[in-house]
This record gives sequence, C-alpha cells and structure tokens, in this order.
Amino acid sequence: MMPPHPVHAVVDGVHHPLPQGEKERRVCVARIGAAHGLRGEVRLWTFTEDPMSVMRYGPLTTRDGARQLEVAHARAAKDHLVATFTGVTTREEAERLNGTELYVARDKLPKMDDDEFYHADLIGLAAVDAAGTTLGTVAAIHNFGAGDIIEIAPAQGPTLLLPFTDAVVPTVDIAGGRVVIEIPGEIGGDKPDFD
Repeated sequence: MMPPHPVHAVVDGVHHPLPQGEKERRVCVARIGAAHGLRGEVRLWTFTEDPMSVMRYGPLTTRDGARQLEVAHARAAKDHLVATFTGVTTREEAERLNGTELYVARDKLPKMDDDEFYHADLIGLAAVDAAGTTLGTVAAIHNFGAGDIIEIAPAQGPTLLLPFTDAVVPTVDIAGGRVVIEIPGEIGGDKPDFD
C-alpha cells in the first residue's frame, strides 16, 4: 500500500483542517467529482501516491463522519479515476456526491519514513522564516494542476500561496510544529506584510 501525501506526491484538491482531535485519527484520501455516465460512476481525485490504493482501505467516511462509502470499481482516466461506490447505481445518486471528501482512519495507513509526512500533518503548523520570525500558520495544501502549493495564513491580512518545493519549504519539522519558508525573491502581487 502506498501512503497518501508523501513528500512531493501529486495532490489534487484542498485539504482543510479537521475538527479538533480528528486530525490525528483521519486523513483525506480522495475527493469525489462530477457524475460520469448514467450508472452511478463518478470522477474521483485521489490524494495517494498510488491512485488505486483507495480501493484497499475499505469503507471511507465523509468529512463529517455521517456516511461511509466503499469504492466498488475504479479505472484510470487522464488525471483521475472513474469509480463506482457500493450502492450508488444512478446518475442522480452520483451527482449528489459531487465535492464530497473521503477520509480513512489514520491507523489503516502505512507507517511513514522519517523523511515523509502526510500533507494533513502540515495543517496548523507554524510557518517561520529562516531567522525564526513567524509568518503565520499552514492553512492548506492545494494543487491546481501545476504542482503543490502551500497556503500560509498570517495573523492579519491575505493568505500567501507559495510553491511547495524544497527551495521554498526547505524544512518540515512535524515534531517541532513548524515549517521553514524561504520566500522567493519574486512572487506575484505585493509582498505580504508579516509585521
């Protein structure tokens, strides 16, 4: 089984912090997209290194934990899977699932190596510069098709979106509760004020 969100894994979606205490127990592994066809198929974006691993986790839960869905069948498409869920047999049922994030219990996931982490582990960590000055906290990890983006939310002002690369994020210190950010010399828009 390949772990979701190891360093530099492809991520396609937004990761939001879970309610307090849930972050340690569940990890978002997929997001359901639009219905595909007439028989309950959906587009499924996975956040795992091996997209097909979502079939090996058993029932997945919705963000609020109110519903369980199990992938019955999946096939690879261009940049996603086309999947069916047990009990979902019509286009109308599939359409109601659009946008649903799917989570797996963290204890079902494989252990990570020391130099790997789940992107979910980053949400809420302090973001500091090389001198240790606080820039904000990690709000989300995004991927809009051109690579991973780390979103930093300062105490005041707009969030900052930066490439999630070794050059921009040279240090991820989960145990220390922080990531070190090297702000690129040129980024689009005005330079944020972290004071």
